[in-house]
Amino acid sequence: MLKRTFLGALLASTTLAVTPGLAGTAWDGPTTGPAAAEGKSIVVVAGDLKNGGILGVTTGVEEAAATIGWDLRVLDGAGSIQGRTAAIGQALALQADGIVINGFDAVEQQAALEGVVSAGIPMVAWHSGPKIGCDAPGGIFANVSTDAMTVSEVAAEWALEDGGKDIGVVIFTDSTYQIAIDKADRLKETVEAAGGKVLEYVDTPIADTSTRMGPLTTSLLQKYGDSWTHALAINDLYFDFMGPSLAAAGLSPDKGPKAGSAGDGSEAAFQRIRSGGYQSITVAEPLNLQGWQLVDELNRAMQGEPCSGYITSPALVTSGGLEKLGESNAFDPDIPYRAAYSAIWGK
Repeated sequence: MLKRTFLGALLASTTLAVTPGLAGTAWDGPTTGPAAAEGKSIVVVAGDLKNGGILGVTTGVEEAAATIGWDLRVLDGAGSIQGRTAAIGQALALQADGIVINGFDAVEQQAALEGVVSAGIPMVAWHSGPKIGCDAPGGIFANVSTDAMTVSEVAAEWALEDGGKDIGVVIFTDSTYQIAIDKADRLKETVEAAGGKVLEYVDTPIADTSTRMGPLTTSLLQKYGDSWTHALAINDLYFDFMGPSLAAAGLSPDKGPKAGSAGDGSEAAFQRIRSGGYQSITVAEPLNLQGWQLVDELNRAMQGEPCSGYITSPALVTSGGLEKLGESNAFDPDIPYRAAYSAIWGK
């Protein structure tokens, strides 16, 4: 059964097992696997390093690669399809021993990834599509993620717990990514199944949030007024650019629509939640841990070993829970994953 970690008050509607708190939690990931392959060079192809989730995972990969003793190159797709295609091509030209696909849909880059498969280069991924775990589509050895549907359910349940059945929700997603569609659909289903109302389902590219979210927020306020009580999005990045428009409309954080994100737990989101800004919660993933897992899965792929099948657990991050983290602006669970992976690798 998948575990959820909660920072702050537990939702009454939670039915899955809960790992309380952050400290002293036992390692539930792999304990066996191949020792480190020596002298390898890998490339991270990042969908967009402006995205806090992608950046957090990249940082974890960098840390783990240094521990396992591999050379690492990070290429930024800069938020565009063309940029990601070019980055994959550059990774091929670098003759990498392994590639990490970080934060974009494998279907979008099917032709480019076929070139990687043809070259016999092992690939692992973070958030590359709706199938998580081993043998993901597109020739990907392992797609590392929390259970995206659980993440959406936690975010929607928070809104329902916060506002009751009279809530009016606007959902933000990006149809460029199948996983984003699936997450948004689950948000909508969960809200409506409990009797809540979804006012609008907004499809807007996550790469364009800096220019689109301001005007969109103003338009939605004019359209729905006080009936818009909660904003739910598939990523924290949407809320990086919502606050100024709410402030310009004279709405304080406690009076305007309350924002909750179904991923990924960016540093900016933590800061907004901590400071009482225009975001109430995020459902965070252990990004740094997932970076270490990506390196471990790639080490397994390089040596013809099966993938671990490990699925990490998300956390509902609230202002109350953040008080327990001190100054930290990341969900990095206090479990010995660094020691566990280092032991597997013989480092």
